[in-house]
Amino acid sequence: MTSDRVLVDAVLANAPGAFERLVREHQALCWHIIYRMVRHPEDARELCQDTFLRVHQNLHQYRYESALKSWVGRVAYSIALRHLERKRITVAEAAEDNDEPSLLENIGDGFDLEAAYADTEMASHLHAAIETLPPLQCAVLTLYHLDELSIPEITEITGLAAGTIKSHLFRTRLRLRELLESRIGAPT
Repeated sequence: MTSDRVLVDAVLANAPGAFERLVREHQALCWHIIYRMVRHPEDARELCQDTFLRVHQNLHQYRYESALKSWVGRVAYSIALRHLERKRITVAEAAEDNDEPSLLENIGDGFDLEAAYADTEMASHLHAAIETLPPLQCAVLTLYHLDELSIPEITEITGLAAGTIKSHLFRTRLRLRELLESRIGAPT
């Protein structure tokens, strides 16, 4: 947190190179969040620029209550969400009413995404399957498994409850398993 405070203070004081450093440190996360939701490189580039413009304009509102990367991620997520809403793109599939998130939190499905991703053939199938996911599920899954963010960090970025994120992760892994089984013809 102290490095976040030093960087934010430097940006707010208009120190040379400070904002560029902030962008360099957080541009990959910003790109991952936005691109995984909108899936169009040109739109993602524009939305990333919008994100850092908004970060620059509103950095004085950052209260150090969470990590700076979570705050920047939240701005990126909000911008991507608004973009999808303007384009009337469904962000998530409706959840089934009869599922109990407390049960889902405790169920381990045994699917090791990282191990599956290591195999190049499986990686291409996995990448194609991930691309078919609705934007919210894609973002949550990849933030958790590929960017290795914690549930609390994803909560900070998306504003979703931890149980909702766990539910999305559970459902998304099941969906990926089904997609992969149908593509490669064998249980994964």
